Amino acid sequence: MTPAPQPSPSRSPRPPLNRGLAEFGTTIFAEMSALATTTGAVNLGQGFPDTDGPEEVREAAVRAIRDGRGNQYPPGPGVPELRAAVADHQRRFHGLTWDPDTEVLVTTGATEAIAAALLGLLEPGDEVVALEPYYDSYAACIAMAGGRRVPVTLRPHTGPDGDRFVLDLDELRAAVTDRTRLILLNTPHNPTGTVLTRAELTAIAELAVERDLLVVTDEVYEHLVFDPAGHLPIVALPGMRERTVSISSAGKTFSFTGWKIGWVTAVPALLSAVRAAKQYLTFVSGGPFQYAVAEALRLPDSYFTDLRADLLAKRDLLADGLAKAGFGVFRPQGTYFVTTDVRPLGESDGVAFCRALPERCGVVAIPNAVFYDHRDAGAPFVRFAFCKRTEVLQDAVKRLAAL
Repeated sequence: MTPAPQPSPSRSPRPPLNRGLAEFGTTIFAEMSALATTTGAVNLGQGFPDTDGPEEVREAAVRAIRDGRGNQYPPGPGVPELRAAVADHQRRFHGLTWDPDTEVLVTTGATEAIAAALLGLLEPGDEVVALEPYYDSYAACIAMAGGRRVPVTLRPHTGPDGDRFVLDLDELRAAVTDRTRLILLNTPHNPTGTVLTRAELTAIAELAVERDLLVVTDEVYEHLVFDPAGHLPIVALPGMRERTVSISSAGKTFSFTGWKIGWVTAVPALLSAVRAAKQYLTFVSGGPFQYAVAEALRLPDSYFTDLRADLLAKRDLLADGLAKAGFGVFRPQGTYFVTTDVRPLGESDGVAFCRALPERCGVVAIPNAVFYDHRDAGAPFVRFAFCKRTEVLQDAVKRLAAL
């Protein structure tokens, strides 16, 4: 028998991981959640609520399962009831009109929607301008689509309304080149809690029109805005309808993060591109949950008002406690995260600080540096989640006071 050929000793074995994904290992969320488990710490790291959403929405999912709705493959674009509810929701809250049959697509959460949008719209080598710090899946999805990410950094700023992270519009304009295909936005913004202003969004829209760019916008925190002005979708601005892919989901608004029901709204040409990629990712998912989310989107205004009021109180409870513990605090305008600065505590490395924090005082947080390409810019910042029960936040504040 002829022996099998052996690899040439002069060649190194090819690594098993795609080179484009080599920089992405286990997420920081898995690491910090494991620390919370082993130390018994209060987990204010990963952004998921510790209570379930409305009882009537849970019962709607149970009813759908019992009635045999969605137990088999649902339609590829999503069940008609949910697509109609998404269109109604967009009209009710934002004054936007979408055709549920041609301009709404249901996805497996916003994460899949972002992946499908980038896979469907990018060619290899296209540049994507993204506001850093950004949620970790953005970088991975750009890499999987063969794109090149170009970060524009949100920077801390002290103004009349307190400390917040702001966008340098000149830096944004300078980042756009002839190779730029799209701008990837997230507002309300995770992890900084910044909500882009009308002036900022208008400037971004004008740039997109001028340079013929697409915009993919992640708006999953659209109902978690504490300013009375609320959330402004960039697609509502002049010239943006034909160039914007808008993404949202049920997880953050209704506290059902495990259901993974998201959606995309866009004009037919853009939606078709997203769907072309999405159909080869999950094809479909969450059939019974889609019917339940359709009912959730039609809850009365009081639900959304009460949600904001509850989270506002929790934001202030945690932010005040963090300030008293010695952190520099960026009180968020939206989302359910507080970004802090550890330098007033005599620290400078947020990653090391977060790894030591569970042992020091029994609390878990997330270092913002993992959301940056320019890691030095995010080094002193740490994110805490306040989407937890009040008694859990009170316990965390008491523990943090030990610092």
